[in-house]
Amino acid sequence: MNVPVNPSAPVNARGEIAISAPSGVVWGLLTGIEEWPGWQQAVTEATLLGPLAEGTEFRWKAGGIAFRSRIHTMAERRMFGWTGTTLGASAIHNWWFEDSEGGTTVRVEESLEGVLPRLLRSYFQRNLDAGILTTLDELRVAAEGRVST
Repeated sequence: MNVPVNPSAPVNARGEIAISAPSGVVWGLLTGIEEWPGWQQAVTEATLLGPLAEGTEFRWKAGGIAFRSRIHTMAERRMFGWTGTTLGASAIHNWWFEDSEGGTTVRVEESLEGVLPRLLRSYFQRNLDAGILTTLDELRVAAEGRVST
């Protein structure tokens, strides 16, 4: 069941990228949660606490911050999403995959709310905007690298 981002949250970000790799490769990278540290520079730990399925929790660390997340959407090679919490903030994160000529178009959106995003809105907005761009580019590099090898 897809959980839409909260358009009224103090922080919202979106992004899109064209990746020269099949959707199965891109999907495998993003849903391979425990492998995130291998292709996302900011992620240092990631542990899936059960099968890769809607409702399963996972824990991860990025930028020195610990997150607790739960998968809310899994539609193979089409949609993947989770909710997550950390101290003073909660997020909704959604990904879409669309086959396109020569590869896959990936869209992502995230909303962030809570005490800290409200109090430090511009700081969190800058970081989320930059983080989405970085993650999309890291996903592109990793997926295209798997195709070219």
